[in-house]
Amino acid sequence: MNASASPADRLGVTFLFSLVAHAVVVLGVTFSYAKRPPTLPALDVILVQSASGEAPDKADFLAQASNSGGGDSDKPKRPSDPLSSAIPKPTQGVVPRATEDGAPRPSEATRAELLTTRQSDTAATTARETPDAPDTRLPLEREIAERKLEMARLAQEIQRESEQYAKRPKRKYISANTREYAYASYMSAWVARIERIGNLNYPDDARRQELHGQLVLTVGLNRDGSVKSIDVIQPSGHKILDDAAIRIVNLSAPFNALPQGSEAVDELYITRTWQFLPGNVLRNR
Repeated sequence: MNASASPADRLGVTFLFSLVAHAVVVLGVTFSYAKRPPTLPALDVILVQSASGEAPDKADFLAQASNSGGGDSDKPKRPSDPLSSAIPKPTQGVVPRATEDGAPRPSEATRAELLTTRQSDTAATTARETPDAPDTRLPLEREIAERKLEMARLAQEIQRESEQYAKRPKRKYISANTREYAYASYMSAWVARIERIGNLNYPDDARRQELHGQLVLTVGLNRDGSVKSIDVIQPSGHKILDDAAIRIVNLSAPFNALPQGSEAVDELYITRTWQFLPGNVLRNR
């Protein structure tokens, strides 16, 4: 401080610093920086259109309802919604958009024309012919109600197709070239039962006529081992042998229940070659 300052100046400076110190103590003035609010982790949830009511053992996605769906795909695929959503799409799509009806454009009034003939005291006034304008009237309440009913029917049809897709059974197809242990063991036991029942019930007509040949047969089994379908993929050329193979499958049913492992299926289809060999022997290859 300058030595030439008066006592009054020194008293004023001291009084000012005293006020600032008391204000900091009394008012509790502090300085701090604003912290960022904590962010919550995002959760990916799928909204499914239908639910089967069965909770799967291992879910592929999170949804608002449990659904054990089917399908022919071996890998899990994210469900897609066939309906439109509020999220803007990169493409406009091919569905026609409804346009609001507007008022017709104003047109100029037609001028009256006078048609006259010579040596006549009468005149006729006609209006100029105007082209037909499209009907731009606003839709009536009945038309609006019919459109809403049509939209409701379409939405119900899409919902019904989605439910049918969710209820579609899981199918698996195996043959003699399978490499999966669970179904290979099941098919081995299935073939042993077919050959045992088939040799015990060899067709008498084929034995008497000495018919031999082979055919390819696909047998569909339900989850409990009952027969769902029997299809002759490649006939043997002898109806007696084809009918005998179908009869042997029905005599051998019901089979053991399907294996319920990591891939539980509702229907199993087994394709095998049936051989009716000389010596009245049945072999399943």
